[in-house]
Amino acid sequence: MDRPPGLSVRLKLTLSYAGFLLITGALLLATVWVFLLRYVPDPPPGRRIPMGPTQRDLLDAFLPRAAQAMTFLLIFGLIGGWVLAGRMLAPLSRITDATRRAADGSLAHRIWLPGRRDEFRELADAFDAMLARLEANMAEQQRFAANASHELRTPLAITQTLLDVAHSDPERATSELDRRLRAVNARAIELTEALLLLSRADQRSFVREPVDLSLVAEEATETLLPLAEKHGVTMQTSGDVAPALGSPALLLQMTTNLLHNAIVHNRPGNGTVQVTTAVRAGSVVLTVENTGEELRPELIATLTEPFQRGTQRIRSDQAGVGLGLAIVQSIARAHDGTLTLRPGPAGGLRITVELPVT
Repeated sequence: MDRPPGLSVRLKLTLSYAGFLLITGALLLATVWVFLLRYVPDPPPGRRIPMGPTQRDLLDAFLPRAAQAMTFLLIFGLIGGWVLAGRMLAPLSRITDATRRAADGSLAHRIWLPGRRDEFRELADAFDAMLARLEANMAEQQRFAANASHELRTPLAITQTLLDVAHSDPERATSELDRRLRAVNARAIELTEALLLLSRADQRSFVREPVDLSLVAEEATETLLPLAEKHGVTMQTSGDVAPALGSPALLLQMTTNLLHNAIVHNRPGNGTVQVTTAVRAGSVVLTVENTGEELRPELIATLTEPFQRGTQRIRSDQAGVGLGLAIVQSIARAHDGTLTLRPGPAGGLRITVELPVT
C-alpha cells in the first residue's frame, strides 16, 4: 500500500517525552510560585511597605529563572527523548529488517532478540516461530511438488510406452493393451483425486457440523469388509459415542484411509484390525491398531510423509498412491486435531487421532 510520508515514531516519541517534561516542569514552577505568594503579601493600594520584598519584586526575580528552567527542560527533553526513543525502538528496527528479508524470500533469517521477555521480545519470538513454520512448510511443499511430479510422470510414461509398442506392432492383440491402459489411467485418476483431497483438507474449505466418530468408524468398517475378507483380516469395532465437529465426508475419508492402511499392511491370512472410539477430557479419540511385523521408530516417523508406502515403495492393486496417511494427517490438522503413530506391543501399528469434542 502506497502511503504518504509522515513523522517517524522516534520523532513522535521524542516530542511526547519533551512535551510531558515541559508540562511537568510548568506545573512544578506554578506550585512553587503559589507557595511563595503565601509568604509575600501584596501591599494595599496607596501604601508602601518599607522593608521586605513585594510580589512585584518576586515576579521580576522568578520569571527569568523559570524561563531558563523551561528552556533547559525543553532541550533536555528533546535530546534525552531522542536518545531514549532510539534505544526503545532498536528492537523494532531488527524486526523490520527481518520482515523485509522474509518478504524478499529469505525465510532462513531469524531475529534472535536478546534480553528478558517484554512486548518487543515476545513479538520477535513469535515472528521467529512464524518464519520457522513458513520455512518448514515451504520445504515440505517443494518436496511434495517434486514427489507429485514424479508420481504423475510415471503413469504418463507407462502410457506412452504402451502406445509406442502398439504403434510399432500393429498385429499385437489390443485386449492386453486396453487392460494395461485402463489400469494405468485408473491409477492416475486415483492419484489426482488424492492430491485434490489433500489440498482441500489443507485449505480447510469445508463446512463443520456435528459428527459421531463411532458411526463413521462403523460405516468405514462395513465398506472395507470385502477387502478385509480378501486379505484374511478380521476387523473389530468397539467404543463409545464420540461426538466431534467437522466434515462428515473428510472424517469418513480419514477413517477409511486408516482402515485401508491397517488391512493392506497386515499379516495375510490371520491378521486383525481393532477400531475403538473413546471420549477423553475435552477430546474424542479414534484408535486403529493392526497386527503385522515390527516397525522401527525411524520408519514410523516417515509414514505420514507423502508417497511413503510402508517398508518399501510397493506396487500392487491395493498399494494405494502413497498419500493415505498424509491425507489422514492433513484432515486431522484441518479439524484442529492430532495424529499419533506408535508401534504395536506385538508388532503392527497403533494410530490415534484426537479431535476436539463438540
